[in-house]
Amino acid sequence: MGSVIVDELQISSAIPPARLFKSFIIDSDNLMLKVLPGFFKSFETIHGDGGAGTVKLITWAEGDQIKSAKHRTDEIDEANRVFKYTLIEGGALEDDFELISYDMKVEDDPDVGCVYKVTSKYHTKGDNQNVIQEKIKQGHEGAKAFFHAVEAYLQANPNEYN
Repeated sequence: MGSVIVDELQISSAIPPARLFKSFIIDSDNLMLKVLPGFFKSFETIHGDGGAGTVKLITWAEGDQIKSAKHRTDEIDEANRVFKYTLIEGGALEDDFELISYDMKVEDDPDVGCVYKVTSKYHTKGDNQNVIQEKIKQGHEGAKAFFHAVEAYLQANPNEYN
């Protein structure tokens, strides 16, 4: 019997919060192709207008173990810098997860600039906790790597996304 595992990740950054949200969340399809050109092949909207209910197909570059994934946008709140989406097909789901939902928020932090927060809800198919926990850990590492690649790109290109 499956369960729901809730996991949280927080990363502090000197990037101004509005700039980080605009680049990393709103324009992520274009930004990821610039920041990680050999990692992703394409981002394609297959349903919707970019708002809630939009479904996107992400295709990884040849040779990656993950071929593609479908994400459904659940909420975009630009004023509060909140983005929620659900991984509904492919990607990290494999045999262990029914779906994974992500609630992202970019908050002000007067000491550093901003804090990027992600709450992930893993809806499991079974109870193979060792495998599931290892996949969650790998997901954390991947998310941190993406974040730091974007952060480095924004620092190297200070005139973009202002």
